Formats: sequence, C-alpha cells, structure tokens
Amino acid sequence: MTVKHYLQFKDLTLAEYEYVFARTSWIKDRFKRYVPYHPLADRTLAMIFEKNSTRTRLSFEAGMHQLGGAAIYLNTRDTQLGRGEPVEDAAQVISRMVDVVMIRTFEQDIIERFAGNSRVPVINGLTNEYHPCQIMADIFTYIEQRGSIKGKTVAWIGDSNNMCNTWLQAAEIFDFNVHVSTPPGYEVEPERAGLYGTDHYEEFADPMEAARGADLVTTDVWTSMGFEAENEERRKAFEDWQVDADMMRIAKPDSLFMHCLPAHRGEEVSADVIDGTHSVVWDEAENRLHTQKALMEYLMLGKITP
Repeated sequence: MTVKHYLQFKDLTLAEYEYVFARTSWIKDRFKRYVPYHPLADRTLAMIFEKNSTRTRLSFEAGMHQLGGAAIYLNTRDTQLGRGEPVEDAAQVISRMVDVVMIRTFEQDIIERFAGNSRVPVINGLTNEYHPCQIMADIFTYIEQRGSIKGKTVAWIGDSNNMCNTWLQAAEIFDFNVHVSTPPGYEVEPERAGLYGTDHYEEFADPMEAARGADLVTTDVWTSMGFEAENEERRKAFEDWQVDADMMRIAKPDSLFMHCLPAHRGEEVSADVIDGTHSVVWDEAENRLHTQKALMEYLMLGKITP
C-alpha cells in the first residue's frame, strides 16, 4: 500500500483538506465535551526533534494520547542520529517500530530523505523551508472564525521564511491572495517556496500597503531558528515591519491577526495588537492540537465514513 506523507502543504489536495477540516471540527467538538475518541489505540507516534519546540511537541504528544495512542519523544542529541547515523538508516529502523513519525528539523532535504526510506507516514513538524501543520491550523482557524478563505486577502508582513512559503502554497490550493511585504534582501524566492506561478501573491515594498484591506494580517519573528547569528542585522532591517495598531486600522474592520508564536512584543508585533480584539493567536495555537489529530487519523486510517 502506498504510504502518504505530509512534508509540504501542497501534499494534500483541496478535497483532502476539506475532509481533514471536517474531521477536525468533529474531533474538536468531542474534545470540548469530554467524549473519549480512541481510533489510534495501540498506535505509536515517534517525534524526532532537532529544533526546540513547545507547541509542536505538546500538540502532537497530547493529540496522540487523546486519540488513544502513545507518543515517544526523540531528540537527535540523545540518539544515534546525533552521532552521524545516516538519516536513511534511521528511517528504516524507526519506521519498523512505530506507526507514524513527526520530524522537526532544519533542511527540508533531511525530512525528504527520511520519508523516502520510511514504511509509515512522515509529518513535517517544521523545517527551514516549510511549516505545513501551522498553516493548516491557521486556515482552519480563519474558517472557524470567518467562513471560507477563498478569494480573501492575507497580508504577510516580515521575513519570507518557512511560514511565508507555506502561506504561498496554501493560497494556490485554497484560491486566496497573499500580499507579501519584506525588507529589501528578504524577498520571496519562488523556487524555494515551491511555487509554479504568481497568480495568488503580490509583493509590496510598503508593509502598510500590503495590509490595506486585508482580511487577515499575520507575521512571525524577525529571526527564525538557525539564523540567530543574523539577529542584530535583522533587527535593523525589519524595524519598519512591525504589525501595529495603525496597520490593523487599514486592514478590514473585521480582519484577524495571527502569529504562530512565540512572539516578541515590541518587535514584529505590538502588544496592543497581539493582545487586542483582532488577535486569535490563542485559538490558532489550540487548533494545532485538533488539526494534527485529524491529520494523523487520515494518514493512518484513511477516510472514515461518519
């Protein structure tokens, strides 16, 4: 049987996302009503971390337990991967012992090589290039709060990082528009983002113009993990790319603000925005749990007839 992995956002079709989101709503409803649901009893998730995490580890580990399964935490510093064991060899062994693997690492090539040698589904918990689980939760949150995202405008303010790349892939699947504003030298790289066209995004030199009329304004830290040596240089380059109250005022009146967290108040976002009425960052963070439960269910069990 063909193994289905989730390594980039475009690995699922629109129809598959619609199914996963329907399952997310159903699973979340049961969770809120304290109704047990254990479709993954006796299944095991291996979580491999090369980058530090709070939300990714907690959401996957808690989610797997809530679905009746077990989760095992592996840090590359504490395993043979940290001593130079080939990724391909580790994948052959680990995938014979568990039912699904989540990896949070640096280069996308690492997770692609692991998946190429895995007998079980592999999920991207974050790489330098993509963060599909986060954007899946973000889009589910938008739909939950405002309805369909089709035809809407998302303003991305800041670095063209893994989050930005994944928003651009999502726009092509869900048919919405992304207004990207980055400082000079930090522009979108279409090939790195995995894009084949420019129909769903537009670049703006002025971040205020990118946010004008937007349905959703979103950003991320100025310095992503692995780029700490550039911190001071980036702080200077990005100082005019803060999402603040003035920016939210020129977005649509009912616009939402999102951030994948952790956030640096006073840098990429002002405190009055992230703690204000437009912000849905706490719902967004919680929805990592529910969307990932639906994703794991789908990758391991396929479609379930209600």
